[in-house]
Amino acid sequence: MAAATTPLQAANQKMTNFRWVICALLFLATTVNYMDRQVLSLTWKEFISPEFHWTDANYGLITAVFSIVYAVANLFAGRFIDWMGTKKGYLWAIFVWSAGACLHAACGWATEITLGLHNAHELLEAAGTTAVTIATVSVYFFLGARTILALGEAGNFPAAIKVTAEYFPKRDRAYATSIFNAGSAVGALIAPFSIGPLAKYFQSIGWGNGWEMAFIVIGALGFIWMGFWIFLYKKPAENPRVNAAELAYIEQDTVSETETPRQEAVEQDEKEKAIPFLKVFSYPQTWAVFFGKFLTDGVWWFFLFWTPAYITDVFKLSTSSGEGMLMIFVLYLITMLSIYGGKLPTIFIDRAARRGVDVNPYEARMRAMLIFAVFPLLALLAQPMSGISPWMPIIIIGIAGAAHQSWSANIYSVVGDMFPKSTIATIIGIGGMAGGIGSFLINLCSGILFDYAAQTNMAFMSYEGKPAGYFIVFCICGVAYLVGWCIMKLLVPRYKLVEYNG
Repeated sequence: MAAATTPLQAANQKMTNFRWVICALLFLATTVNYMDRQVLSLTWKEFISPEFHWTDANYGLITAVFSIVYAVANLFAGRFIDWMGTKKGYLWAIFVWSAGACLHAACGWATEITLGLHNAHELLEAAGTTAVTIATVSVYFFLGARTILALGEAGNFPAAIKVTAEYFPKRDRAYATSIFNAGSAVGALIAPFSIGPLAKYFQSIGWGNGWEMAFIVIGALGFIWMGFWIFLYKKPAENPRVNAAELAYIEQDTVSETETPRQEAVEQDEKEKAIPFLKVFSYPQTWAVFFGKFLTDGVWWFFLFWTPAYITDVFKLSTSSGEGMLMIFVLYLITMLSIYGGKLPTIFIDRAARRGVDVNPYEARMRAMLIFAVFPLLALLAQPMSGISPWMPIIIIGIAGAAHQSWSANIYSVVGDMFPKSTIATIIGIGGMAGGIGSFLINLCSGILFDYAAQTNMAFMSYEGKPAGYFIVFCICGVAYLVGWCIMKLLVPRYKLVEYNG
């Protein structure tokens, strides 16, 4: 630990900005996280489905199980991160999910061995009951790989939010969160221009059916990230790259006038007790986070998992084609607007301060979240406006995605506003569990709905077949955020800090 520095020395010292290096690492981890998720959604229609004879229901089941495992794992991942600490906990999380991502590549081989087949060509040429058996067996192997991926990925956001609380004062946390959370959009942005071409390239040179190497190459990125994390991360008070001036800025919410920032930071960490796991469910603040995530996370995951299929099903465009890749790129480019979503509460606070009015971070965040809850209503128009141009629903989904990421950055920061640092990862884990349950329901039901709509030529609001099914889900997605905001406001109408003394 560095030598203590007095408040006067800290005030006269030029502040380092190492907290933004840490934020950049969180951004990169989240980018890799979402690229690993996207490999399946960008390869299943064109590469995997023909080989294994999958239906929409098969794919919906795989995404749903991923979601529910992710949900349950989040419940424990947050507690694991609080217990293990951010450095080791994050390393374990990204190691497990990277290994899980690479294991997807073995699913085809495992299916062939299990059924006594010799190559991908025999899988492709199968018909009748053999094709049904191939679909069933392959789904089980993908579920196994997807389960490992979900177990590891569950640790990303609890760890990242805890690190943000360690390295940023409350006023900056939503902005820092929105920056690293933008990694989800960047990962999805890069994915269509890397995953499809990777699969096509390796398919062209005879390395399996191509999709296998896409999983391996993208999955390996996580192992590279681990090296940077080991080298760069320490807690602020122990990190030689953080000087006293920056530490004083980081700890501005807790530092007293009589103690040095480093002393105060260390002593605060030592005396803070984590709230017992079952006890956290007695607070309305916990349930506000739970329902805020349960009602909205599934919307983002639906767009993430099903937009490539939507482009193929409704507009007959392959996501590895030039226009298909461009559509996915533009969609997630629009979601990058969410970087400014985390800044909005700070703007509200600063404007109020100039008028001499004190606005606490929770009130500012809830005001911002209400604004973000309105934009997804545009999803009600996505399918109707597809008649004008296939680009209209893509733009609308992009705007809804940007609103979601802005909403998500602020709801994560609400946890840091209301709970002690020792319990933040636990609450984020509970919120992640809630979001995973919501995602499980929407993905499972969507797969069943789309197969049913195609088989029965179901009609809804002048649309028939799969377009009718997509329209129904878009309507649900559109209103989810306003409902979530109202429930959060009812549970926690005013800012109230959770205090626990053991």
